[in-house]
Amino acid sequence: MPVSDPSQDPSQDSFEEAAPVKILIAGGFGVGKTTLVETVSEIEPLRTEERLTAAGVGVDDLAGVESKAVTTVAMDFGRITLTDAGVVLYLFGTPGQERFWFMWDDLLNGALGAVVLVDTRRLDRSFGAVDFFENRGLPFVVGANCFHGEQPYTAEEIKAALRLRDPDTPVLLLDARRRGDVRETLLSLLDLLIEKSSIPV
Repeated sequence: MPVSDPSQDPSQDSFEEAAPVKILIAGGFGVGKTTLVETVSEIEPLRTEERLTAAGVGVDDLAGVESKAVTTVAMDFGRITLTDAGVVLYLFGTPGQERFWFMWDDLLNGALGAVVLVDTRRLDRSFGAVDFFENRGLPFVVGANCFHGEQPYTAEEIKAALRLRDPDTPVLLLDARRRGDVRETLLSLLDLLIEKSSIPV
């Protein structure tokens, strides 16, 4: 399933014929959600980033991401057209700090699936995101972001550590800066949605 070239917007005819599919890009604080949306979006992505301020001291946990200076406070938004599949994926990146998680239920409305990004250096921060989608029954894949291009754990080890309720939930290794990795992750989610009949074939 080829993905359209991000430098060329799809023709109006093909865009209008494609079925819209809303996908959430979720995960804890600083796992790479904004980067993932920026990497794959064929349009200039919408970002709602603000600088971290003293208001977050003692509230936002910066352990492991001490150099992070900005954060998403509402959502990220991007779009990618899967031409052969006949769908347009609308990507909604969720805010990562727990104090903004009340927005997740609003963003969930109309979504067919999700990519849950995790950072294995701080895997304990990922349980909340996994629980959120498991409790709401939304199909998702787990993407283990390989920071600095490295991942010391296998997909099976990550799956076991996350204690996923559904053993068939895909766990994929990706670098959120690499468009090919992100594309393959989205295609894996699309396959899962088709298998679960969230998207008619």
